Amino acid sequence: MRALAAVAALALAGTCAAQQQIPSKVDLRFNRFVDTDGICDQMFRLAEAYPELCRVERIGTSSLGRPMLAMVIANPRTGDERDKPAIYIDGSIHANEIQASETVTYTAWYLLGAYGTVPRITELVDRCVFLLVPLVNPDGRATWFADAHTPHSARTGQQPTDDDGDGTDDEDGPDDLDGDGHITMMWRRDPFGTHRRDPRDPDRMERVSPEPRADGTREYGEWSMAGQEGVDNDGDGRINEDGPGGYDMNRNFPSGWEPENVQGGAGAYPLCYPETRAVADWLLAKPNLAAAQCYHNTGGMILRGPGAPFRDKDYPGEDAATYRRIQDTGAAMLPFYRPMVIHKDLYTVHGGAVNWLAEGLGVISLTNELWTEKRLMQDGQDPSDEERRLWERRMLFDQTKSPMKEVQHPEHGTVLVGGGTKFSARIPPPFMVEEELHRNFAFTMYHADQMPLLRFESAETKELSPGLWEVTVTVANDRLIPSRTARAADRGIGLDDVLELTGATVVAGGPLGRRTDRTFEPQAFRPHALRFPGGVPGQSSIAARFLAEGAKGTKVTLRHSAQKARDIELAVALGDRWPASAADAAPAKAP
Repeated sequence: MRALAAVAALALAGTCAAQQQIPSKVDLRFNRFVDTDGICDQMFRLAEAYPELCRVERIGTSSLGRPMLAMVIANPRTGDERDKPAIYIDGSIHANEIQASETVTYTAWYLLGAYGTVPRITELVDRCVFLLVPLVNPDGRATWFADAHTPHSARTGQQPTDDDGDGTDDEDGPDDLDGDGHITMMWRRDPFGTHRRDPRDPDRMERVSPEPRADGTREYGEWSMAGQEGVDNDGDGRINEDGPGGYDMNRNFPSGWEPENVQGGAGAYPLCYPETRAVADWLLAKPNLAAAQCYHNTGGMILRGPGAPFRDKDYPGEDAATYRRIQDTGAAMLPFYRPMVIHKDLYTVHGGAVNWLAEGLGVISLTNELWTEKRLMQDGQDPSDEERRLWERRMLFDQTKSPMKEVQHPEHGTVLVGGGTKFSARIPPPFMVEEELHRNFAFTMYHADQMPLLRFESAETKELSPGLWEVTVTVANDRLIPSRTARAADRGIGLDDVLELTGATVVAGGPLGRRTDRTFEPQAFRPHALRFPGGVPGQSSIAARFLAEGAKGTKVTLRHSAQKARDIELAVALGDRWPASAADAAPAKAP
């Protein structure tokens, strides 16, 4: 009997596991990383498999002539995408932050495969628009995969740039001295060396203690660090000071932009690079943009702006509270991730994309710094050097290490090169990739689900005198993000919300502080179309009152229009009230 029970339990577990799989028409594997062409191929395969929900658009051309591709996921059967709230999701503006692109393609793969099967996802795709750019920096990703790099190089775009001011572009980058396809550390012989080869693992260096021995002498190693692999290609006495590119596209957006003498890598002027210009132009044509998520790596952070302390005022208290609630939810969904403000908790950033989205477009925008090495030991602590050595050996079988090799260097003579490859840091190991992608995707879907969702809460009509009616209306927002952020309202970004009554002659109208208020300040012009500069606050409501002329039973139409939310409409007869029952105005489900 016990054996039968065990078999039954295993069968049930298998069924539950199978039910959680996404029946995608496109077989994508998320335990590996692919290059620029691979990402583009995945985008086209998904669009071809789901033409009713997805399309690929070319939004521009990169510095080296590669297409800038975007995916749009929306259901045209549930309305025009311009009338729905949209979320922008991008990755790999810093090309070495490779899992950012996979997180965006995972998003597309999951949304499309789960549509019609997973009710929560189906509802999101039906009511929202997803604007996805997996590769903001296609040139950088291409070279990171094709050429020798470190985990930290190819961050830049690849437009030739004179980093060292000698009048020549990109003439002295790193050199792969041992031909292993990676740029690793270089060690020169030194009788007073700071390091020695680890006797337990000769492919690792260990620091020699600088503290004196009991007799006053001190120990020296045989090797000292000489930087990353490279030679002085331009004869200026320096190595690796002018490699490909050398600027930072995530310092090239308009809000808070500063010139190169203040913000290194900022470029000549805002949006001077074709990639940043393409993204900005594409988004500026989408006034329904209500949320944004930019993926980077690394460190396990959920970041919001501002990037500099003097821009704190650009995040009014109402918006800051919305950010805090979304970030706190993310911290609960993403182990060891921390909610942070960029300039307070990380460093100063001028001209960042997420700052422009928030400050320039008035959009609730976040950056996730993907992956934290606190996940390695699963205890919330960064691994020690010894824990890391053992983890790499036992879990990864030293696949992310290049063996130490002696090579000849024109300046240093015999040098050792080797150590961590470009896959050795900043990214999860293959067997942990999909969980990292899914958790961040799930959090971003929570962010998307918090885009404004409006409904009429009540509409009451009361006859004040023969043929003159008081119509009192409340509109509720069941989500956290307002239909117009305080930043957008303060700066006049986009249009005011409008609550309109048609079908009867409106002689006066105005907003109410509360639905039960007896007086209101009438709007001077067009009293039938009341403007709400602050929109409908998150998880709150607005109220208004119209004085309208008409016979009892006259059908009037109430319509609330918002750029960042779907417009809503309600018909009610003078002399009636809505809702007739509590079920008619039930709020939409929130997670």
